[in-house]
Amino acid sequence: MSAEPERKATVFDVGESDFERRVLERSRELPVVVDFWADWCAPCKQLTPALERAANERAGRVELAKVDVERNRGLQTAFCIQGIPAVKAFRDGRVAAEFTGALPPAEVERFFDALVPSEADELAGSGEEADLRRALELDPSHPAARRDLGKLLLRRGEPEEAVELLDGAPFDFVVDGLLARAALAGDSQLDSAFQAWDADDRAMALERLQEAFGGESDRERRDLIRRVMVALFTELGPDDPLAREHRRRLSAALN
Repeated sequence: MSAEPERKATVFDVGESDFERRVLERSRELPVVVDFWADWCAPCKQLTPALERAANERAGRVELAKVDVERNRGLQTAFCIQGIPAVKAFRDGRVAAEFTGALPPAEVERFFDALVPSEADELAGSGEEADLRRALELDPSHPAARRDLGKLLLRRGEPEEAVELLDGAPFDFVVDGLLARAALAGDSQLDSAFQAWDADDRAMALERLQEAFGGESDRERRDLIRRVMVALFTELGPDDPLAREHRRRLSAALN
């Protein structure tokens, strides 16, 4: 009977003899977080459970190596460890991120999130409705999943469900613009603008919105249209020439 392939541990001790293989070389395949600690260090013992929990929750996508600095003075010197706990994340053989001290668990989670996407992040990245809904089951506050699912619902003509979903999302200008779009749902004058936005033709969408804004006298509706345009500016980014042009035109129309 053939032997099963060796399973790599997510959390393990490492020393000077195997640091290069288990950390530097391994980090070319996935991120390796290194915890420099000592048995006498109370903050280290406070931090360890949060580090191990974060690593185990991301098993297969990140590993946690633990270095006892009392037994590995060479590594302590090589990486200029002056205070512990010291945590360094390695990617492609180099330090990619680091912190010193016993961070709260929530900040440890954010540190790991920046190194490797969560399952919810990966699902949200697909843009598919089923994946977006599953991402929200895993992380109900996931901002990208809420925003993208809200946009999908608006595209499909379901503004009520979109508003319910977006109302619970963290504020950003795209979410605010989508809520404004929901308030404008059913306005035939804006159909072509929203269709262009859904087709990623932002130039056409902004042109139609500018026309609607310029011809609108109702202050509340003008503000809703403005908010939709700001959402498009945000998607394009501050340095995009199209965004700069339409920001200038909108500013002139407001004055």
